[in-house]
Order: sequence, then structure tokens, then C-alpha cells
Amino acid sequence: MDSLIAATARALAVGDALGALKRVALRDDPPALALRGVAMAQLGEHARARELLRRAARGFGAREVLARARCVVAEAEVALAMRDLGGSTRPLAAAAVTLQARGDHANALQAHLIAARRLLLLGRLEEAAAELARIEARGVPPALAAVAELTAAELAVRSLRADSARAALERAREAADRARVPSLQAEVAEAQAALDRPAGRCLLPGGGEQPLRIEQVAALLTSGALVVDACRRGVHAGTAWRPLARRPVLFALARALAEAWPDDVDRRVLIACAFGARRPNESHRARLRVEIGRLRALVAALARIEATARGFVLRPRDGRAVVVLAPPIDGDQASLVALLSDGAAWSTSTLALALGASQRTVQRALVELEATGRVRSIGRARMRRWLSPPLAGFTTILLLPAALRLD
Repeated sequence: MDSLIAATARALAVGDALGALKRVALRDDPPALALRGVAMAQLGEHARARELLRRAARGFGAREVLARARCVVAEAEVALAMRDLGGSTRPLAAAAVTLQARGDHANALQAHLIAARRLLLLGRLEEAAAELARIEARGVPPALAAVAELTAAELAVRSLRADSARAALERAREAADRARVPSLQAEVAEAQAALDRPAGRCLLPGGGEQPLRIEQVAALLTSGALVVDACRRGVHAGTAWRPLARRPVLFALARALAEAWPDDVDRRVLIACAFGARRPNESHRARLRVEIGRLRALVAALARIEATARGFVLRPRDGRAVVVLAPPIDGDQASLVALLSDGAAWSTSTLALALGASQRTVQRALVELEATGRVRSIGRARMRRWLSPPLAGFTTILLLPAALRLD
């Protein structure tokens, strides 16, 4: 490793991407290309970073297996930052095996962390937990330890284990302080702040609402009440869970009945909620009876749905209370967050088309959401794309200092 490459690696290790670029901007040898790719990734230019990393991997010879494996890991993290989750995971797994076999334990750990974070974004929590269980983070660089704890914290949050999440974030903060990387410290601070923000709203009778933090959401779900969960789209009672995410009509009916509980709901209101019909006719009423029958069969073990003179009423079993758990925000902003939560990067024109709104309206809503940290953007001008970050957005500081210690 020549002195210029070493100096560039040290600059990237402390988050000085511009300082690193000044040293290697005019070099095209594989180590310099890899360093430039990492610097561009730290600056948010992920497409350019991926191109440079691929050129670096091709430039290393067949005997430089370790350097090529490090490039694969770096490119995988760039793909994760771009939310490009459609590729095969075999190259990353093979790189992890190579790194472990050749004694590069820190980068092998990084590869496993990338795999776990990818599974979290895909919502495969059990597989992510299994991947994290294979990781031994003792004795690794502080930056890696911080990201490992951030990953564990996000898994805990998605599993509604607030105490475990807070403990993991405290360990992440200590590790980030030891690493002395400002971007990583900011990432941990943002993750800690996210835990104190409302995770949902409890809709109260009479039109009121109460914001709930994650601990309160977990307590509500274990309280024994019949919870119509508008966050995950389903009905929850004790240990029983009835998913309705793929049955929007049934969920709309369940929510309308739950919001009116203990009163009944007029048939016209139910038809408007479920079918959007302003002038119901006999076909709508017949369809309502069919859908109510389907919902009644689905939740039979949790509640009864009885007909009344003017409509239908929800009667929970075992004297349970009925609660509606709504997302922290509603309306157009909620629709945007829902679309962006798939992990893909969306353009404003595509979002406007999906929502049936003007592009200018979508842009204003995105700016408001970005100010509160609920969405973030990548790229600029016509190439600008929007996505919803997970609990920890994960900076790309790991792409180089440890990942490409070119021997």
C-alpha cells in the first residue's frame, strides 16, 4: 500500500470524503478506484460509486482474491443504500467465506451485517435474527460494533421490543463515540430520537386520538383488547392475529365497526367506507352482506358482528374492549410513506401517478416529510429519488477503511 492510498484510507475512516478524493481523483489503478468509489458513496453518489467499485474489482488480478472480495462487500453496501434488493446474495455470501478464510474477520462481519440489514428491509425478521445470531462482534473495530448494534436495535423495534432496542442503541452510541466518526454518531443519535417519536395513534371515542410511543403500542397489543391495527392492517386480540392487508374491503369494514364501537354503523356508511359508493343501490347492499359474512367468519373466534335495524355492530367476545391503532400520520403524507416503505426509490412523477395527485402536491408533501426525517432523497435534479429510511439509515463509512485495507 503506497503512502497516498494509506492517507486516503485514513481520511475516509474519519468521514473526510472530499479530502480523500483530492488525493486519488486523478488515479485509475484498482486501489484508487476502490477508494474513489467509497468516497462517492459517502457523498451520496451511489450510482457513480457502484461503477467505480466494479471497475476496481475487474482491475484486481485473479490472484488478488482478498481485494476483489472486499470490493464485492463494498458494492453490496452501495446496493443496500440504493435499495437495490433484487440481485443475488450469492456473491456477498461467497465474499464473506473468502474473507473469513483469509483472516479478514472484520470485513467478513461487515458482509454478514449487510446481509442482515437487507433481510430487515425485506421484512424477513426471523431470517435477519438468525443472521445476526451468527455474528460475533467482540474485538471488532468500533465502527463495525456500532453498526452491529444499530442492526440489532432495528430488529428489536420491528419486533416491538423497546427495552432491547434502547439497550442496543446505547451500546451503539458508546461504540460510535469510540469510533469518532461524526456521520455514524449522528446516525445513532437519530435512531435514539426515533424511539421517542410517536409510533402510532389510539383513536378514542368521539373523534379524539392519543399518540403512542413504541412501548405503549407493545403494551396495547398485549393488553387483551381487540385491536384493529391500521398500521399492519389486521385484527389482533391476545395471541390471535388475523391479517387483512390483502383484503382491503374487509379491513375497511372492520375499522369502521371498531371506530363506532360500542354503537352500530349505518349501512350507507359501511358501503361508502368499503366501496366508495355515494349513492348505494341494491347491488351495493347485497355486496355488503357478502363482505360482512366473510368478515364475520374470519373474526368469529374474536368477536361477533350482529345486524341491527340500521346496520351492523361489533360485539367482542370475553368482554374485550375495542381499540383502533392508527399510523402516526394520515392523509396524503401517510399514503406517501406507505408507498415509500417498500424500500424502492421513487421519483416524484411516479408517486404522483400512483396517488392520483399533481406532482407539485407530492413535492410539497415530500419536503414536509423530509423536514421531519420520515423520508430522504438520493440523487439530484431529474435523477432525484425518494425513499423511506428504516430506523437506522446506516452511513457508508464502512465501505473503505476496513473494507479495503489493500495489502
